[in-house]
Amino acid sequence: MTYRTVEELGDLPDQRINAILATRRADDTVLLSPVWFLWRDGGFDIGIPRGDPKLTHLARDPRVTILISENGGVGRGLEVTGTATVIDDEDREVGRQLSVKYLGERVGNEYADRLGPGTYVRIEGRIRAWDYADLET
Repeated sequence: MTYRTVEELGDLPDQRINAILATRRADDTVLLSPVWFLWRDGGFDIGIPRGDPKLTHLARDPRVTILISENGGVGRGLEVTGTATVIDDEDREVGRQLSVKYLGERVGNEYADRLGPGTYVRIEGRIRAWDYADLET
């Protein structure tokens, strides 16, 4: 395995794969949740609907870890361990960008038009990026 910069991961952060978000419940157990994400400006943006239990977890303890990795065989991965900041998405801009990324232009915009104002979560912190490609034979 070789540790990389995010830029060296190529298109990994642009792929339509789920990230796995780790938040802490009140009893300090970890909840792992698949989430849609955008990677920009050195951090993850994820959409979380108002009223979602993950927002309760983050209000109590904003420490999180989020991870993306290629499935199957050896591959690339990106992890951020840090702090989550909940941000109002009144104009649904982040929600729209997420919808278009994961559902495509037409369906994503139709889906986003049905969304009410929501929130998104910005996650920044310690970045760990890797690539197992050097292990392939």
